[in-house]
Amino acid sequence: MANPGNEGFVGDPIQHGGNLAKARALFPHAPEPWIDLSTGINPHSYPHSPIPGNMFARLPEPAALDDLKVIAAKAYDAPSAAHVAAGPGTQILLPIVASMVQGRKAVILSPTYAEHARAAKMAGFEVTETDDIRQLEAADLAVIVNPNNPTGRIVSKADLLSLAAIMQAKGGMLVVDEAFSDVSEAKSVADIVDNGGLLVLRSFGKFYGMAGLRLGFAISHPDVVKRIEERLGPWAVSGPALHVASEALADGWWQVMMRRRLEDDAARLDNLLVGAGMTVFGGTSLFRLVRDPRAQALHRHLGNNGILARRFDERPDDLRIGLPGKDEWARLEDALASFAAR
Repeated sequence: MANPGNEGFVGDPIQHGGNLAKARALFPHAPEPWIDLSTGINPHSYPHSPIPGNMFARLPEPAALDDLKVIAAKAYDAPSAAHVAAGPGTQILLPIVASMVQGRKAVILSPTYAEHARAAKMAGFEVTETDDIRQLEAADLAVIVNPNNPTGRIVSKADLLSLAAIMQAKGGMLVVDEAFSDVSEAKSVADIVDNGGLLVLRSFGKFYGMAGLRLGFAISHPDVVKRIEERLGPWAVSGPALHVASEALADGWWQVMMRRRLEDDAARLDNLLVGAGMTVFGGTSLFRLVRDPRAQALHRHLGNNGILARRFDERPDDLRIGLPGKDEWARLEDALASFAAR
């Protein structure tokens, strides 16, 4: 058996970020507490008001969901609340959306979030992953993450509109996952979903630093939204999630201030990585992507120091690193400095 934390662990990848139990198994001698930089989640959570105690004792009120949809439509530039479906995280929405699309061929602009391919395969699609956007034109289900996770690549709104028109003409669907649009210059296409052939996914937890709340949105033509809501059933969004998101999505001042703070944090992280001799390839202000021949060595070094980054078994030169919290920077700085000194 390979010694965790050494060369032998490469065949035992962490397939998703956030798995601290797996990290502890791979690096059993790492110091605690762990610093989890394997996800692109804002370390500065939204400061919501206290959640009323009766929200945990009662089923969510339908009127509260209706109110949230109005707020979300405004926040995400959807045409109306009727164009918005809310669910317990976009992760739950992926297979629902895939199962609604007719056809056999799914094409995903890659490399990107692996769950899109998994959801399409579960729905019976033959899945192709490509870095050539033109190949998506042959799909029945086309998927683009914009901005992309983990590269930060941005597809122009014009190209997305053109591809959506092709999908509409053939009865297919373009899914644009805008999970990181809150912190990007990528232009949302949520405002033109009425044209058909298009569905936009928006994640709440990443930008607002509350991934555990489990809340996401699908934005599309009202007929598509109605079908999604029928499959979700009643009470798909918890009362606490309705309370927090209704405040956060309406808080424009916090959103502006947070984007500036995250940009500063991302620049600080870039400086540390470059100082450690690593090449920063891309990302967003919630995560940075290192593309360097020593990425695996850096992953091991950070892991042995109780810091979890996101490695990619199929792309060994890539390493995604999220932003540390306020009290975590010093440990990361020390770890990167000792890596640079090796």
